[in-house]
Amino acid sequence: MSGIQTMGQKNLMFFSGRAYPELADEVAKNLGVEITPTALRDFANGEIYVRYLESVRGCDAFIIQSHTAPINKWIMEQLIMVDALKRASAKRVTVIMPFFGYARQDKKGRGREPITARLMADLFKQAGADRLMSIDLHTSQIQGFFDGPVDHLFAMPILIDYLRDKLDPASTTIVSPDTGRVRLAERWSDSLRTPVAFIHKRRDLDVANQVKVNEVVGKVRGRTCVLIDDMIDTGGSICKAADALYDHGATNVVVAATHAVFSEPAVDRLKNSRISEVVVTNTLPIPQEQRFDKLTVLSIAPLIARAITEVFTDGSVTSLFEGDS
Repeated sequence: MSGIQTMGQKNLMFFSGRAYPELADEVAKNLGVEITPTALRDFANGEIYVRYLESVRGCDAFIIQSHTAPINKWIMEQLIMVDALKRASAKRVTVIMPFFGYARQDKKGRGREPITARLMADLFKQAGADRLMSIDLHTSQIQGFFDGPVDHLFAMPILIDYLRDKLDPASTTIVSPDTGRVRLAERWSDSLRTPVAFIHKRRDLDVANQVKVNEVVGKVRGRTCVLIDDMIDTGGSICKAADALYDHGATNVVVAATHAVFSEPAVDRLKNSRISEVVVTNTLPIPQEQRFDKLTVLSIAPLIARAITEVFTDGSVTSLFEGDS
């Protein structure tokens, strides 16, 4: 006998932290797998304990965790879960963060500032992550911060599929809330065959979440405007942008965003604004008390499940978006 021969067969195992079990359950259902039983609890001083209740040796592991409030706790829990997997001899660990925490700090705007998006990537690499998967990163350059494959998924096809039947391209304009999102707005306009406009704004560097909206550039008078963004945090920026569009003659403003961060007082601002509909995905949990009549929530779970399948079978994640770029 020349050596030991084994039948090589990959084993997908799916894990979830405690931040957003509902999304994990939905992804698992779409995948047709069970979430691997895991003991997760807090010590009295707030430290987190993790132990997997089944063997993970040699598995292809996928860990999902939404970076929602309290964001630092859930990021730490996911890091500890990665470390536990690597120490238990998982073959490959893919970290799924539908919303990439700290992504807004992706460069030094001024001296003596951190680049926390890079720090996040470094932390997960050091913990043992082999691959990252996220949806609508704040900027695409974040993909280069991680030393390994990064699957950058896009919610645009899901949002467009919902809005397509509601919009008349002849009277619709896609609006970027700032110059940084113009390329994304162009992708929307290519798909819907509508013109593009953008809002020129300045942010107050000395006051967090304060935005000064200046002027609207593009054709918006007498038109339905679809205001797109990657996230809605406190809602101040998006509501001011909507007001600017109405002030420039828009007849209707719909907001489409991927991540509903909804920090206070976002819900009150959106409910009391002139925006007719707010369309988001469920990358982050939206409790019942944050839901309102104008809000539409679309599920991201089928997209995540398809991406996991492509990674596990060594397929092409890019193929999920061919024709959308």
